[in-house]
Amino acid sequence: MTTTIDTGTDQLLCEVRDGVALITLNRPDARNALSDTLTPALRRMVKERGEDPDVGALLITGAGTAFCAGGDVKGMAQAKPKVEMTVEEKIAQLKERQRTLTGVLHHCPKPTIAALPGPAAGAGLAIALACDIRIASESAFISTGYARVGLSGDYGIAWLLTNLVGTAKARELMYTAERVDSARCEQMGLVNRVVPDGDLRTEAWALAAKLAKGPSMALREMKANLNDALELDFLTALDGEAERLVPLGRTDDHKEAVAAFKEKREPKFTGR
Repeated sequence: MTTTIDTGTDQLLCEVRDGVALITLNRPDARNALSDTLTPALRRMVKERGEDPDVGALLITGAGTAFCAGGDVKGMAQAKPKVEMTVEEKIAQLKERQRTLTGVLHHCPKPTIAALPGPAAGAGLAIALACDIRIASESAFISTGYARVGLSGDYGIAWLLTNLVGTAKARELMYTAERVDSARCEQMGLVNRVVPDGDLRTEAWALAAKLAKGPSMALREMKANLNDALELDFLTALDGEAERLVPLGRTDDHKEAVAAFKEKREPKFTGR
């Protein structure tokens, strides 16, 4: 059964099926560029579906032939602020917006997948990088984009890039804002796999559905361990692994997995 979620705008679509929340950026005529309508809805959907007990995995994609072009550059040139803000107020606002989008996405307790049917640039690239796994179509490409518009980067892109490809390559990508095709993205480790254009939705959905049926508590703690690996020293991370694994050994899911292994069948996890 498919449940359609009201996002509050037709610029963002969301449906839940088989434990997967499919979130689709829906501004194809603007290459799914972020807007003052789309972005708040995306923040809300990521948070709500991350907390939804009926959702085991999040799959984020873009309508048409793009993932997300980042900020709407044309809109930047035309936009007139409704209320004048000080620099300090604008900084505080951006901090909050970043934390409630890529910050929440990065720390979402469930597996997250970005499916790239086409370009991911600027903040759109940061959204893809904040997901756990990225699957790209052969036509997809990425660009940091910020240097082209005289900006330094936001939504965690420098941190995310550095942790994925290393500081030297991250600096090159940020400084040059070059267009990197999907094959090179896979070689660099920016995407996990590249598939034919026509297979993207099927491949991404299959992976999301598989993860959604997995041991949700173990995957949640596994993600916490992996995030610790980016932020903590080794011994502290070791302690965290112990603190998470031992309680999981007492769960129904662990007992079911052991029984299924002995009986040579697929386990049926319940999240308990």
